[in-house]
Amino acid sequence: MNTTRHWIAAATVLALSTASAWAEEARLRIATQLSGTVNWELTTMQARGFDKANGFTLEVQDVAAGPAAQVALQAGEVDAIVSDWLWVARQRAEGADYVFIPYSRAVGALHVPADSPAQTLADLKGQKIGIAGGPVDKSWLILRAYAQQELGMDLQAETEQVFGAPPLIFETAMNGDLDAAVNFWHFGAKMEAAGMRPLITVADAGAKLGLDPQTPLLGYVVSGALLRDNPDLVAGLAAASRATKEVLAQDDAAWDALRPQMNAKSDAQFEALKAGFRAGIPAPGPVDEAAAAKMLAIMAGLGGSELVGDMTDLPAGVFVQPAS
Repeated sequence: MNTTRHWIAAATVLALSTASAWAEEARLRIATQLSGTVNWELTTMQARGFDKANGFTLEVQDVAAGPAAQVALQAGEVDAIVSDWLWVARQRAEGADYVFIPYSRAVGALHVPADSPAQTLADLKGQKIGIAGGPVDKSWLILRAYAQQELGMDLQAETEQVFGAPPLIFETAMNGDLDAAVNFWHFGAKMEAAGMRPLITVADAGAKLGLDPQTPLLGYVVSGALLRDNPDLVAGLAAASRATKEVLAQDDAAWDALRPQMNAKSDAQFEALKAGFRAGIPAPGPVDEAAAAKMLAIMAGLGGSELVGDMTDLPAGVFVQPAS
């Protein structure tokens, strides 16, 4: 399989002297939900000056949801968004030119109440599962594939599903109106802090399916044109992201500064969110495209055209490969 071998600068932070020598400091406009977890990284990036140290000024624009960010990128209103690589792959398969820079490999889990008698997915037959993200949510599809392979269970047919926005699924689960819930990782962290327990993590289910847990699902997405026309800017974004992650991986004081925007209702929630973010930091180095292609096959088999369109194989050039 061909790959885009644009090797991003190995250093996590480019020298300030190098940045100041550039003819003009670049702007990089990124669209995100200000309530989203990516803003923990972006806020720290700006506070520590890692954007300017890498030759650009970061400008964050708030959007209502992920699809709105995608529209803004497609319209040229912003330079970057955060999305999953499956969206990038589908766009490339349909002729659009976007590329993916790894950001996070954090995935959630299927949680049940602390007193639930369920010990495996098989124990949820006939029960109600709340799912954030809709019927083609990637975590739900991986759990379905796991249940079929390991338990011979059609999880979709043998349970009742309730779909809703992540906050709604969280509140419904907390109120005891669901037998189990699949939610985005940060809501899962809050559920665990409140006493729910993971019946199975999406990472463990994926590992049973032969998927690489190191494959990052979320990343910064930019246009291929930006990568070709201003590779230093794309390299600067990747370097600033890596430098920020190194701070957040080690410096508890950086998290204390972020706490007001994390919506943590208790110390337990705060610590769970911090641990979950740290666990999702991808290792430096290139994405294993064979592992990504294997995940794509599972997604296509269960999610169908609603998720992947007519795509059957991983297109070339999805991943901007960082240096190890």
